Amino acid sequence: MYADITKELFPQKLETQGGVPLRVQLREGLLAAIGDGRLKPGAQLPTMRELSAHLAIDLNTVQRAYAELERMGAIETRRARGSFVCDAAPKPDPSVLREKIEVAAGAAIAAARAQGLPPQDVAHAMLELLQRSE
Repeated sequence: MYADITKELFPQKLETQGGVPLRVQLREGLLAAIGDGRLKPGAQLPTMRELSAHLAIDLNTVQRAYAELERMGAIETRRARGSFVCDAAPKPDPSVLREKIEVAAGAAIAAARAQGLPPQDVAHAMLELLQRSE
């Protein structure tokens, strides 16, 4: 059941030579799949062991990525059932909204630079994608 989802989400191994940690690549890959609708609200995620085996990375790396996604409110773990995409994105407190936006933007800039991509081009591509999705 999860094997097809795992291969669809991560058809290739994560980049081990780049400057972006595997945990971050995994977290961002799952966030992208949630954001673009490949993982719908309520969808069950692959097990941590399965994802670890598929990507040939340490189980602790997958556990840390899932824990970060849970802290962000993107997924929830149900005891003895697995991890699932949350039904709705969490609504941040208005007093910290700007800070969270700046952190997300900073992360996108850092990821672009780590991959040798011009951050301005990434920002333009993000705006185009956003306009197409509306």
